Amino acid sequence: MTQHRSDNDSDTNLGDDDAFLEHDLNLAARGIELVKMEGRVFLRFGGAVRVDGLHVEYRLVPSRGVLAKPSKWRKMELSARRELIEERASRDAADDLNQEVEEFVREVADACEEAGFDPMLFLHVLEELETSEPAEYVFDRIRQRLEHAVEREQEERHAARTKESINLAEYPASFEVASKMARRFVALLGPTNSGKTHRAMEALAQAGSGVYLAPLRLLALENYERLQAVRRDDGEPLAVSLVTGEERRLAENATHVVSTVEMLDTRTRVEVAVIDEIQMLADRDRGAAWTAAVCGAPASTVYLVGAPEARRAIEALAERLECPLEVHVLKRKAPLSMEPSAVRRIRNLRRGDAVIAFSRRNVLMWRDMITELGLTVATVYGNLSPEVRRAQAERFREGQADIVVGTDAIAMGLNMPIQRIVMTTAVKYNGVEEEEISAALAKQIAGRAGRYGVHEEGFVAGYDDDTHEIVRSLMKEKIPPVKASGFAVAPSIEQLHRISAVTGETSLVKLLKRFVHNIDVPDGFFYPKITEEQNERAEWLDTLDLSVAEKFTMSLVPISTRVPTLESAWSHWAQSLAKRKVCKLQPHPQELFWQNLQEVEDTCRMYSAYAWLGYRMPEFFPSSAQAPVEEGTRALVSPRRRAVPAGP
Repeated sequence: MTQHRSDNDSDTNLGDDDAFLEHDLNLAARGIELVKMEGRVFLRFGGAVRVDGLHVEYRLVPSRGVLAKPSKWRKMELSARRELIEERASRDAADDLNQEVEEFVREVADACEEAGFDPMLFLHVLEELETSEPAEYVFDRIRQRLEHAVEREQEERHAARTKESINLAEYPASFEVASKMARRFVALLGPTNSGKTHRAMEALAQAGSGVYLAPLRLLALENYERLQAVRRDDGEPLAVSLVTGEERRLAENATHVVSTVEMLDTRTRVEVAVIDEIQMLADRDRGAAWTAAVCGAPASTVYLVGAPEARRAIEALAERLECPLEVHVLKRKAPLSMEPSAVRRIRNLRRGDAVIAFSRRNVLMWRDMITELGLTVATVYGNLSPEVRRAQAERFREGQADIVVGTDAIAMGLNMPIQRIVMTTAVKYNGVEEEEISAALAKQIAGRAGRYGVHEEGFVAGYDDDTHEIVRSLMKEKIPPVKASGFAVAPSIEQLHRISAVTGETSLVKLLKRFVHNIDVPDGFFYPKITEEQNERAEWLDTLDLSVAEKFTMSLVPISTRVPTLESAWSHWAQSLAKRKVCKLQPHPQELFWQNLQEVEDTCRMYSAYAWLGYRMPEFFPSSAQAPVEEGTRALVSPRRRAVPAGP
């Protein structure tokens, strides 16, 4: 039986007829080979060129060097093969290839001289490479190798320059005022309802000047009003300013400032600073703001207020910053107990209860079910603006609402006369999947029960038996301490400009990547960190004609780009900025008609984000957002009112 070879046969042996043609046409003497390889029959020319002192030999297939597939070649008459070889192996073909090689060698030599490479590292393959591909494909492959080598070398050079430009061991020294002050730390650590914040605020109120740093705008508002109520020795009220990302209430000759932690003024010296919820040092997304506050608060005395598990971290930071530390561990003032059994039935809820769910949908569902029993309900969840959350909490405090239903937003920044916490579930969506809440969160929520001075004791229960047992277990669980190293540091625009100056890069994605991967982190005590959302935004912002500073600012706008209407507003603002167009909010009519609660909430969030931008780029975002936010707040507090919000 005859065996047939496929066109892809790797056999490189030529038949007797081809050997005869090679000899008869004197190909070898002319530096030409007739080759069968890789499913092709082709001519390969050998030669050498001299360029600027380089001697480069080559064995390459000219552009028309491929003659046929082996199956077709075998069927050709000897005379036809001869004619094709004579045509393709001409002197002109050899000269053209030689000229192409010479130009390519010069191109590579010039590129290598500029990059500091030996060109023969790339050109030696012109003689050694065994392939049926024409020369232009070989040239392209070498160009790619050279390009990648240049990129690698440039990457290494930029990485080295970045490392030289930013050393995180020197991070505390970047806060010029605080680093030159004689500061001392006072840690007030304890569970919810232990009076720790009250003690710190008393010290702040008695100081000649000071700043309170809140984790939430809501908490900033509460303590702003708290300090405003304080009277000095001469009977005059304290002059207090409020500074958050979205709002400025500046008092004349203010001695005290209340702000969110990200808005810390690191340049103005004060006597006392209070940093609340200090355990947020460990927060995945916002921990860097607490690192900056501890390192940069320009106060003679800095109160660090929070949960006991932050103690090791505080001690490590105090030692690193060479600040004396005084630690006070406080106990809860009113006892907190688990109910003996689950609530089980909705009619077993009672006035003074706080019912906890972990989504807006479930909060509203429980609100409706409880309302059907004839009880009045206040609702608190994250989507609500701080003003609305305060108004709802006030309804509960004043007895206008029998029960409050809320998410874990209740856990931080709302002081309400709750007697019992009822957990409807112990599972929460973490952004990726449903998971059991942590013991730290469970205890922080539960701690809101039994407000000191209102109730003698607080109680916690699960609504169903399974949840009740999980909560019981979480309440007994020991909370792991906050890590004593690896404190997150977020990039500043000054640092990104420094990286840009030494690398020449203007892509925000690349600058953020260099900040995370290339800056010097000698011992890991401070560690670079960016959020996933900022990185995702940076990729899109790099497609717009914006400066590094503008892209950086837009990447930080406090708005959820996972909500379509809010993402649309944010992208509209960024595109308007790129076109240097002033972006104003549309005026609202006197009477608004809201379509639904979700639209009201999203519109309030949009106005807050616009206000945040307006304080940073007033020339492009000049509209005041305060009036629309207040209008939205009134609509939320009075749900019968309906209105349609205008977009950006």
